[in-house]
Amino acid sequence: MSAIRPRLIHSQRLPAAVAARIARDYDAPPPPGHKLTPAELVALAQAFRPDAVMVTTGTPVTAETVAALPDSVRVIATISVGTDHLDISAIAARGLALTYTPDVLTDCNADLTMMLILAAARRGAEYLGVMQAGWGRSFGMEEMLGVRVTGKTLGIVGMGRIGRAVAQRARGFDMKILYSNRRRLAPELEAGATYFADMREMLPHCDILSLHMPGSAAAAAVITAETLALLPKGAIFVNAARGSLVDEDALIAALSDGRLAAAGLDVYRNEPRPDPRLLGLPNLFMTPHMGSATLETRTDMGMLALDNIDAVLAGRPAVTPVPA
Repeated sequence: MSAIRPRLIHSQRLPAAVAARIARDYDAPPPPGHKLTPAELVALAQAFRPDAVMVTTGTPVTAETVAALPDSVRVIATISVGTDHLDISAIAARGLALTYTPDVLTDCNADLTMMLILAAARRGAEYLGVMQAGWGRSFGMEEMLGVRVTGKTLGIVGMGRIGRAVAQRARGFDMKILYSNRRRLAPELEAGATYFADMREMLPHCDILSLHMPGSAAAAAVITAETLALLPKGAIFVNAARGSLVDEDALIAALSDGRLAAAGLDVYRNEPRPDPRLLGLPNLFMTPHMGSATLETRTDMGMLALDNIDAVLAGRPAVTPVPA
């Protein structure tokens, strides 16, 4: 770094260690008190004229936003593995470097997926409701029964880093692993899992189905009434990937009529205000898009974003550039 510190803006407050590194190495305005809107981000950039912009999924970077950024900006670093909040084409056309933070959040997303599977199978939302209401009576042998996870068949749609990490954890429960992916994995990555080129051919064999693929608002849903109907009656569905992958009307119907025994969701089509019909389903366990929400992972994500910014501003290749 030169004696003149590079200038940086970021779209929301960050973990203490990341904030300390920014304060040490960069000229930056005070942390914002809330997630900046795109308009607020542009206004700050035009006033501060930064070399680098750090964002999260909470602040979309559209073509309009990119066009309004000052010519001082050289790099946009998103603290996320998802990139559906970014107009990648517009950023590339402007000649800006674009980076993201893969790998460092794999374990925590896989951990959360297993929590969703277990909580859905064992009626976690209903048990919590009983306790919050004071409990008050014992349950009979046939009441409030969940589903045993051990030994079940888990279908994974999208066998990237997170999908493989989920499979590794599921093997600890003696689960049989099936997967559908754009291409078959090498044997050492497959680790005994069974590949299906067509997801629809896999679905009838799945006791539990988990999504781990990218999504975007413009893409068609993968989980629809048609695909849900292919699952065995009483299956469990989990989504910790993207809400846009799911037709929520179809999911609500399947949970309401008993085709699905239960579901676990961390992501929704309308965030942070999911469809209120979802909130009323007793067999749905929900978390508020918190897949990477541990101190260790959020710190690692912020540090990797700064590593990327450091590299680009020093004239080196980015550590983890968004693939073209």
